[in-house]
Order: sequence, then structure tokens, then C-alpha cells
Amino acid sequence: MAEPGGCLGAWSGGWLDGALHRASPNVDERPVGEQISLIVLHSISLPPGMFGGDEIERLFTNTLDCDAHPYFDQLRSLRVSAHFLIRRDGALLQFVDCERRARHAGVSRFGEREACNDFSIGIELEGLEGGLFEAAQYAALAMLLPRLAARYPVAAVAGHEHIAPGRKRDPGPGFDWLRLQALLGWPRERFPFLPG
Repeated sequence: MAEPGGCLGAWSGGWLDGALHRASPNVDERPVGEQISLIVLHSISLPPGMFGGDEIERLFTNTLDCDAHPYFDQLRSLRVSAHFLIRRDGALLQFVDCERRARHAGVSRFGEREACNDFSIGIELEGLEGGLFEAAQYAALAMLLPRLAARYPVAAVAGHEHIAPGRKRDPGPGFDWLRLQALLGWPRERFPFLPG
């Protein structure tokens, strides 16, 4: 597994060296000529509020034992993925080649554009919707996002709650957007939903 706070390496196509690669089958091609301009942050824990297991990996690779916990029954037919997952300790996993489209945003809109999966990279943070996140996760984001922005024309960072309001609420009020912006030193324009 990528070491918490470890160094990220070069790119191999759309795969980032230094992340633990766990290829998801839940991918497809982006529309021809589409550019990656948005990063979407999510939160996930399986079962909700439980951290450290391999259930998220199993969900994204279609190997989750849906009989292992009552909550998992509703996930039986779900076929989802994200490009990256950042664990509570800052460890980084990658499930989808950034050049390809992950299934993370669902029905969504950013500005005048719908179908955010077409032009975004999805990053899951291991955490409970509305809960607090760890310093190691902010540090990992502060390493990962500049790498993504150096490779792709990223114009904005948003939460799932911002692109699917009323349907999604993650990462929620426990995520400190101002802290992330300060760590990155990026202009406010890249954070259209920044509070304050």
C-alpha cells in the first residue's frame, strides 16, 4: 500500500506510481475529446462509520460479500468506482486510470454541464458523511491534487454534495474546505463552493 505521506511517482498513462493499484471493472471511456476539468471529493465508509477494512476495495472491484453485513444487502447490484481512495492514515489507492471514466458522480451537474463523470476525477475519502477527516488525509490530498492539476486542466474542486444537491451530502460539513485550500495555496476560484 502507498505509504501514508509517501512520495508519489511518475505517471504510467493515467496510473499514478506510488498509489496502490486495484483495477476496477466499473469503468468506461470518456467522450472523445473530453478534458478533465473537475475534481470531485466524496466520503465513504463500509459499513457506515467503520474504518480500516477492505470493504471499500471490494465494493469498487465487485467482490464485496453482500451477506457479510445487513447494510451490504442494498449494494448487491451496485457497480461503482472512483479514481482514488484516501484511507484514514493517508494511504492512497487507485482504482481507475485517470484517462478513463469512473462511476462516482451519478446524476450530477457542475455549472451548466451535466454528467460530471465525463469530465471529472473522483476521489473518495474514507470517512463518515458529515464526520471529521484526518490530518493525514488532507496531507494526501495536498500531494495528489497538484499532481492531477499538473497533468490535467483542472479548473475546480467540488464535493459530491455540490454537484448532486438534494441527492448526495458527502463529504459534508465535517470536511474543512478552507484547510484544503490553504494547504494547496490555490486561488479561491478553484473552489467555487468555498465557505466564507
